Amino acid sequence: MLETEFVAAKEKKSRRLMVILHGLGDSLAGFRWLPEALGLPEMNYLLVNAPDPYYGGFAWYDFMGNAGPDIERSRNLLFELLDAQRAKGFPTSETVLAGFSQGCLMTIEVGCRYPRLFAGLVGISGYVFEPDLLVQGLSPTAKKQRFLVTHGFQDPIIPFTLVREQINQLKAAGLNVSWHEFVKAHNIAGEPELEVIREFINAGFGPA
Repeated sequence: MLETEFVAAKEKKSRRLMVILHGLGDSLAGFRWLPEALGLPEMNYLLVNAPDPYYGGFAWYDFMGNAGPDIERSRNLLFELLDAQRAKGFPTSETVLAGFSQGCLMTIEVGCRYPRLFAGLVGISGYVFEPDLLVQGLSPTAKKQRFLVTHGFQDPIIPFTLVREQINQLKAAGLNVSWHEFVKAHNIAGEPELEVIREFINAGFGPA
């Protein structure tokens, strides 16, 4: 079971939910700032810790070895987490899954394989694990999902050109991916990027 922290919406009866996945070596504490920064009063938030300890933080998978088994394990844990949220009254159709770096990879994995339709999927400064295999194992809902993927020209950790090629491959397979490029390193580019994310989320719900 994954460790989580729930942040309630200001609009008490809202069933909208944003599940946030951190990057390598970080934790859910690293994204406690995001709910206030996004300023979406109807949104509940679920901050999630990855399962594996990593130098004072956590990791979704071991990127130095064979990442496949870890990614599959973490994906299954996220499936269970999403199922549990639905049982608590947060339908997947009103849920946004968002992740940074390793969390971005996991967001894309879940979005392509989970059998239910999300309000949206947001991947920031990450990449795709084995895109050739991923597009062969798409769920029946994958091509109906809405993806937003952002990346920085100056990212020193995950090469920009590699990720752009991977996203083009997903698009060629029929996935609905909105790709946004920023002049940034391996981070979130402040309000300009937050506004793109905010608009994408709002478009998935329509009027509150």
